[in-house]
Amino acid sequence: MMEKVNSHLLQGSRKQKMSFPPRVGVLHNIRSAHNVGSMFRTADAAGFAKLYLVGYTPGPVNAQGAPRVQLTKVALGAEQMVSWEQWETAEELFAFLHRQRYFIAALEQAPGAIPYYSFAPPPRPLALVVGNEVEGIPAKLLAQSDAVVAIPMLGKKESLNVSVAFGVMAYRLAFPCGGERTEE
Repeated sequence: MMEKVNSHLLQGSRKQKMSFPPRVGVLHNIRSAHNVGSMFRTADAAGFAKLYLVGYTPGPVNAQGAPRVQLTKVALGAEQMVSWEQWETAEELFAFLHRQRYFIAALEQAPGAIPYYSFAPPPRPLALVVGNEVEGIPAKLLAQSDAVVAIPMLGKKESLNVSVAFGVMAYRLAFPCGGERTEE
């Protein structure tokens, strides 16, 4: 039996102001422009304020200023809705985010990681970090994170696609208590 979706979540949801501190995404060394485009679209849908593109993560425009077609084709305009910044190193970005009082949550399959369904974000701005499709998030960045969160896997594969994992966690952050958010 399917649960009925509350109509107030669908009607005018783009105009609703959600009652949680700002959320930003940190995309560290993502190689696929398709994955980045998908995360732009998800970030917009889940109410993220910004995406930080770190290392060689491709941005919506190339070095010549032209749109990156593989990314924009998947983002479907979300790259124009979600602000973004390119950062050379994650270490510098993490230091900046910590100075801004962001709680840094790394999404990674790692020993001791908190299952995503048990993670309770603190009442302050939060940065959700995802890493490279093959290598994940480097250990030195996990050590600089305030929490490491994992999505348990029930099948034989070790992890989800990075853009899918980002989506799972982004929505867990947006709707942590059974699907409803309160309006301010």
